[in-house]
Amino acid sequence: MRAAPFRRVALIAAAAALPAAAADVAAGRQKAQQVCAVCHGPVGVAVAPQTPNLAGEPADYLTVQLKAFRSGARRHEVMAVIAKSLSDADIDNVAAWFASIRIEATPP
Repeated sequence: MRAAPFRRVALIAAAAALPAAAADVAAGRQKAQQVCAVCHGPVGVAVAPQTPNLAGEPADYLTVQLKAFRSGARRHEVMAVIAKSLSDADIDNVAAWFASIRIEATPP
């Protein structure tokens, strides 16, 4: 039973090590407006409660997480449905779009 979480981490790490395909930021923005904006906001700043911000997150991280939702390795009722509708190219493009957004943090 203990091996399953280790395998999941190993798979995610292996996927993150793969070179990213050439992504289309404009296509990612368009797809994100269709499938992500309702919860994550039009520029990746969440508008729904209990929803993470995606703006500025690394593309590799977002790609791995979306593929984990799609495969069922990571579970979330809504994200599983959303991710299953995305092709590999869609995922790469959406990840590139959110990664391209620059966020500035200002300490109090």
